[in-house]
Amino acid sequence: MADKRLLTDRYLKALPPAPRGQRDEVWDSRLPGFGIRITDAKDADPARRGKAGKVTFVLRARFPSSPAPTRRTIGVYPAITLEDARRTAGEWRSLIAKGVDPAVVEAEAREKREREAAARIRHSFGSAAEAFITDKLKHERSGAIAERDFRAHFVAIWRERPITEITKFDVLEVINAKKRSGAPQMARALLVLIRRFFNWCLDQHTFGLDRSPCDRLKPNKLIGDVPKRNRRLSDAELFAFWRATGRMKYPVGPVYRMLALTGLRLNEAAGLSWPEVQGDVIIIPPSRMKAKDGKAHEHLVPITAAIQEVIGSLPRIKGGKYLFSLSGGKRPLSMTGPIKADLDGRMLRTLKAMARRRGEDHEHVTLPAWVNHDLRRTIRSGMSALRVPANVAEAVLAHRQGGIAATYDLHEYQAEKAEALELWAERIATIVNPEPAAPAKIIKMRKRRR
Repeated sequence: MADKRLLTDRYLKALPPAPRGQRDEVWDSRLPGFGIRITDAKDADPARRGKAGKVTFVLRARFPSSPAPTRRTIGVYPAITLEDARRTAGEWRSLIAKGVDPAVVEAEAREKREREAAARIRHSFGSAAEAFITDKLKHERSGAIAERDFRAHFVAIWRERPITEITKFDVLEVINAKKRSGAPQMARALLVLIRRFFNWCLDQHTFGLDRSPCDRLKPNKLIGDVPKRNRRLSDAELFAFWRATGRMKYPVGPVYRMLALTGLRLNEAAGLSWPEVQGDVIIIPPSRMKAKDGKAHEHLVPITAAIQEVIGSLPRIKGGKYLFSLSGGKRPLSMTGPIKADLDGRMLRTLKAMARRRGEDHEHVTLPAWVNHDLRRTIRSGMSALRVPANVAEAVLAHRQGGIAATYDLHEYQAEKAEALELWAERIATIVNPEPAAPAKIIKMRKRRR
């Protein structure tokens, strides 16, 4: 059957299937050459019992690549609507009138979509982020922490988006949310990290980015000035620290004592390996030291008697590489928040017990917030009090000299650092094991003559 009539949705929905073994065609009276083909298949939906199971839109025309009129499929109803099918047929007729084969145009459009989809994947935030992590963060001393924050706060929400579509308002949404949550320092760190990422992308010239959405986003203006930390542990807090770390099991207690005795940064101490312990000195390679642009230097830590006591207490597991580990020396200890919280709780209990022994109200004793890095400030200040020369104290903390001294003074100050660390260990010893006060002398008074 080949019929002609105005095609409507109502008509298409009511169509019966073609006779068994046949196909019917109906041509649209509005648009020449546009029509439908009905198969003998029945619709499986019980609600459409007796209706056509497949209706296909077609266009019959003399295509540029065909010597005679042929039919080409536009789509299957209702996956494609009647309105869209009629519009496509009209566009095809316009192309044919210009001598252009619609199949060629559609192939070019399909290739363009595929290229754009591939570029979207290649230039997606997730793709660029993985390249940034591999190229930069994987090689940095604190790269694991930066990678964790980068994935959690940026990759998780922008992974599929093209990097070119990320705007400054997207960045501000993340930063301001973190600031409002009461974590301004974390907000600052995230802004610095995302600025680094976009600047790295610009330097690569491969992600289709011509400007950074972080341009003109200044941390000081968005978040405020960084408050300078001046927290250092008092003698009483050092006493509580030493008492608490002595009761904490390996590897936590020993690694904290190593921090207090060496002035190392947290990850520098937690990541110590047995190959770095060489005779009477610990040699930390540049790859584990803090510095920018590959300017790190190896750091020598003289092993004092107190440091040797800590090292000597550690288990030496066959095949284990790291001094402080929960995996048999295979991986270094990760100093997580719960570890620090446990230490704080133990220190506070010790401080309260000290107050009770003095007869004071222990209920109001508190431990002001402190971070692991404050130990370095405590050590540096303590060395000044011990009259250790400033350049030696700075060398203990692996602070490099600036200016012309950094160029010409390459001395490691190993002997001087050893003396300074010995003085500091003695200072800790006097705090944690104070000598009892000498008994007061009893002076016998003469009797007064009357």
